[in-house]
Amino acid sequence: MSNLREEFGDIDIYLFDQIQKGRFLPEMKILDAGCGGGRNVVWLMRNGFDVYAIDRDENAVEAVREMAENLAPALSQQNFQRASLESIPFSDESFDWVICNAVMHFAEDRGQFDRMLAEQWRVLKPGGVFFARLASSIGIETLLVPTSNGRYLLPDGSERFVVDEQIIRNATASVGGRFLEPIKTTNVENLRCMTTWVLVKDPNSST
Repeated sequence: MSNLREEFGDIDIYLFDQIQKGRFLPEMKILDAGCGGGRNVVWLMRNGFDVYAIDRDENAVEAVREMAENLAPALSQQNFQRASLESIPFSDESFDWVICNAVMHFAEDRGQFDRMLAEQWRVLKPGGVFFARLASSIGIETLLVPTSNGRYLLPDGSERFVVDEQIIRNATASVGGRFLEPIKTTNVENLRCMTTWVLVKDPNSST
């Protein structure tokens, strides 16, 4: 067990599922959008992927830089930058994967949510995969208290921008994405629900 923990870190279990399905191939270029301390890129760094990461918190970016020095010293420190999801400092169609784990529900409103998605879609290559986990109302609709602009107070006491199935489907259609996985939602004792959203960017989709 300790070896698994060392190899994979505290990776999101649904991202681990993508690894188990063989969807990460050698030479792929990966962006962790909203990386936090880098828990989802440990295995990627260990296995020679071209890893990039952004976060609004400079301390989080520094933590990922230090991790890279230990696990993947060949990676440039410039791969890891302080930035928001609405303004990603990388070129169009740069990445084979964009990972966005537990970040998009911090959007202030639907407009910011859409900008976050559009910007991540911009940097994703045709044929690339967008992976997101975010708070949703699916399964706890009657337990949420609306606050403002699409944000809700969750039973766990947090306030989030919350999606439902229709928002996910509409947002997917807006960028021309194709579902790689069915929409999957985990209900944590009716305190919160987290939905996994996995898309492929088809060659003729919007940027």
